Amino acid sequence: MKIRVSIADDHPIIREGLRSVIESKSKNIEIINEASNGKDVIEKAKKSPAHVYVLDIAMPILNGIEATKMLIKMDPKSKIIILSIHDSRMFVEKAMKSGAKGYLVKESAIEEVIQAIHEVFKGRYYLSSAISKFVVDGYLRGLQGYNKNKAETHLTKREREILQLIAEGYTNKEIAVRLQLSLNTANVHRKNIMQKLDLHKQADLIRYAIKEGISKL
Repeated sequence: MKIRVSIADDHPIIREGLRSVIESKSKNIEIINEASNGKDVIEKAKKSPAHVYVLDIAMPILNGIEATKMLIKMDPKSKIIILSIHDSRMFVEKAMKSGAKGYLVKESAIEEVIQAIHEVFKGRYYLSSAISKFVVDGYLRGLQGYNKNKAETHLTKREREILQLIAEGYTNKEIAVRLQLSLNTANVHRKNIMQKLDLHKQADLIRYAIKEGISKL
């Protein structure tokens, strides 16, 4: 049986590189689809679910962390590998807490992706060799020392989705259309987000979204 894999990254060159390596070096892995954003991943997963998803952490519209949560909600057996330029403990822990089974640093992703896919498919965890020892130690301790930002914890899934779109420059009207909400509902969500985070300017929302990994840099 071939391992069905879905790749998602907003940079075509990354997707092409991953596909090229996988197709040339592994006969038991099949790339069933590609996506350029998290929303597209979810839609394609509904029609053609994969065994393993390889997701960029910083995708537009819906980032890799939120897409991971949604995929697991759709199918708890979903196995996800996060791709990221970040090798810090904070980002690794966010990925693992969202339900990801693997984490690859982009600079080494091409060389390690096949091994990561096989390990994750078997139900094991895989962390990129480029990740520093303190990150691995923190994860093996069960991530018990990790404390999420209190305000972030209080944001609903919809509010986090809207915050990402705000940070990416979408207006309330555009957000309403994209998420199929009324303009008034989009306005209320934005107001609630600002109140919960105690932020009052769009620039502050953008900085917060980037700092917390909700939106791409």
